[in-house]
Amino acid sequence: MMNTAIYVRVSTDEQAKEGYSIRAQIDKLKNYIQIKDWGFYKVYADEGISGKNITDRPAINELINDIKSGIVTNVLVYKIDRLTRSTKDLIELTEIFNKSKCGFNSLMESIDTQTASGRMFLKIIGIFAEFERENTIERITLACEKKVKEGFTLAGFSTSYGYDRESGDKIQRINPYEAKIVREIYHMYLDGNMSYSAIATNLNHRGIKSKMGVAWHHASIGGILKNPNYIGKVRYAMDDPDRYFEAEGKHEPIISEELFNSVQKKRGIIKKVAYTKRPKEDNYFCGIVYCAECGTKMQSNGEHKKNANGEVIAKRGYRCPNVTKGLCNTSRFSHKKLEVAFEQYMDNIEDLTATPDILLEENNQPDSINSLLREECENAIVKLTKREKEIMSMYINERISFEKFEQMTHLIITEKNTYIEQINNIPPESTEDIQLTLDDIATNFRENWKALTNSEKMQFLHNYIEKITAYSKREEKYQVKVLKVKFNNV
Repeated sequence: MMNTAIYVRVSTDEQAKEGYSIRAQIDKLKNYIQIKDWGFYKVYADEGISGKNITDRPAINELINDIKSGIVTNVLVYKIDRLTRSTKDLIELTEIFNKSKCGFNSLMESIDTQTASGRMFLKIIGIFAEFERENTIERITLACEKKVKEGFTLAGFSTSYGYDRESGDKIQRINPYEAKIVREIYHMYLDGNMSYSAIATNLNHRGIKSKMGVAWHHASIGGILKNPNYIGKVRYAMDDPDRYFEAEGKHEPIISEELFNSVQKKRGIIKKVAYTKRPKEDNYFCGIVYCAECGTKMQSNGEHKKNANGEVIAKRGYRCPNVTKGLCNTSRFSHKKLEVAFEQYMDNIEDLTATPDILLEENNQPDSINSLLREECENAIVKLTKREKEIMSMYINERISFEKFEQMTHLIITEKNTYIEQINNIPPESTEDIQLTLDDIATNFRENWKALTNSEKMQFLHNYIEKITAYSKREEKYQVKVLKVKFNNV
């Protein structure tokens, strides 16, 4: 007697729409085994799983192992497409059956692979099953194109920041709070001349989260600035330039076409905000320099320009974030001018009295900031990985099309890679002490200060200087003045 295994599978959608059920399949197959007078071994069931592949189905993989080990000598299914809908997988399974001398039978198609005609018919049935699947995908694609042309968005995973779409709604609705942030982002870029990264930093410092509840980064800001959804348009096939098109949407716009076009024009001129990546030590006053006019902590700011020889030169500096909001008149000033003003201030004060036996140890404050940034990025990656698994489950259960699965997965992978890149760009924590005491620097500040590397200067500043208050005015020809330096340990 053949040791017969029953394999059954049903997806959630099939059970709801076509009346398939695991129990119904098992009952009919057991009756068939009795009629054929075969020996019954076991039922292998994959419930709520698609038949597109065999990789993600635990029951069929267990069945294959039992076939290879000789435990199962005959397999019975209700229909061919219960086993698989892929011709490639079907042929591979047939070869496994033949190599292990295991029979295969389908109740509805009356197939017996112990005969040559049965094996040939099995392959033909598999070809038609794959054809039906591809035909279904084609019909879904045409339906999606038609939906976009009629003005409806395909955003099922997540709508654009600034919009919401409840389950069952065809038209996306404006989220007032998020829409306000979208307008602010456009004006910060166009009127405030802020880079993608500067805008992201601004939003993160204010505690504003992205649509997925994670931190902003330059890629997400760039996505908002080029999204025509905000002027009332919908898009199709964003990852395929040959099929991409835009159509007039039925939703309300958030910004005017004039503003959107002005931003696109500027993006065309400034295709890259930064040509190179520079170490954080290059802006070692960042975090301790404050605006003398409004008292706000100043932000680091970088520009890249070409000199007469065509070389790209980094122009590092600092600016008050309140200038773009119209709340402050302090001019941006360069890092070099600030350092000169800082040295002049230190030369004009009385000798410092150092705290005994204090070494300039590792830069704890920047390392702490780096640790928090790394932790935030790692948490975001964990959330995105969890969402990626959820999307995979939705696709396996045939709740979304393959095209939608690819689009959603691509977005998540892109965002994960952005966070991974941010982690890779975080400098390692410093573990070496500077063998120069505070007393040495205090006794002859100018000489010893110039002898320090950028990293050592940053460590000294963040360990021993609490605050530098400085300003620059246009009418004073951008002369930078340091009004006050507040020390920690002197």
